[in-house]
Amino acid sequence: MDELKNILVVKLSAIGDVIHALPVSYAIKETFPDANLTWVVEPPAYEILDMNPYIDRIILFNKKEFRSLGGFAKRFFPFKREIQEQQYDAVLDLQGLFKSAAIAFFAKSNIKLGTCNMREMSGRISKPVVGANAEGHIVERYLDTARAIGCKVREVVFPIKIPQNEVEKAKIIMQRAGMNLDNPYVILAVGANWPNKRWQTDSFALLSDWFYDMGVVPVLVGNGVVDEQRAKEIESIIEVPPINLVGQTNWAQLAHMIKNARLVVGGDTGVVHFSAALDTRTVMLMGPTDANRNGPYGQIENAIEVDRNCRGCWKRVCPKNKDCLKKISVRQVEQKIVSMQ
Repeated sequence: MDELKNILVVKLSAIGDVIHALPVSYAIKETFPDANLTWVVEPPAYEILDMNPYIDRIILFNKKEFRSLGGFAKRFFPFKREIQEQQYDAVLDLQGLFKSAAIAFFAKSNIKLGTCNMREMSGRISKPVVGANAEGHIVERYLDTARAIGCKVREVVFPIKIPQNEVEKAKIIMQRAGMNLDNPYVILAVGANWPNKRWQTDSFALLSDWFYDMGVVPVLVGNGVVDEQRAKEIESIIEVPPINLVGQTNWAQLAHMIKNARLVVGGDTGVVHFSAALDTRTVMLMGPTDANRNGPYGQIENAIEVDRNCRGCWKRVCPKNKDCLKKISVRQVEQKIVSMQ
């Protein structure tokens, strides 16, 4: 394929999925260093892309503004003009849903490609790329679309550059929470969007006590009301209170904390994928999703999949009304961590 000058990537959400797509930006600039890369994303994942030095322009798609008739009438044409400000040599729809297909539809380009598992008729707008990794990890599936436009993908890189001012803020947040920055610590990601991706709070509490016994400080992280409530539950039953930073950091500050942690433990959620992307040792507890597709990239051996015949069902709520991750014991997690030493 000829040298590409303007490329549009559409990957809107969720946090973990946007993180998984980051290597596409590196692959594009590795092969086409002079290309101008534009990325369309929803607001929650904006901070992740803002730390990526290989993205030249970020276009925000605020889905909430389009839900009402008045909001749609107000935002549609300005957003359409923003998408159509330039002609693209290629459009990569890595979301594969109706909302991303609508964006790809309005983008001016003769080449529109998507991943192998396009849904909601998005495959009619962007041609699905069924590459060598169609049954493999989602990171590689995304990279197959980059390969389809000529990217060589010599190495898989998650480009994340943490601003120094955010590093300093992170240190202040940790110190104000009572941490001695010279002490080793681990991060426990207490929440997840899907209820059946969340490990029990009493299991987190027992693991936290175990870390304290090992001379390592447990740090709770997360975001939102559910995570805050779960953190309070953990604090209420733990012998020694952990450092609770739930809802107190942005993604740049959290990136610094993750990079300096001994380990990150949690379910299939953005924080834990962020840990793998930052090359921090990562233990992921998995039930409704499977490690082959969604495990911690580069550390699949550190995924613990629940011992259930129905694991990997990809359902947001268990149809059998089971606590999906309950069968993953604290002892299992401890043994996995010890084996990683």
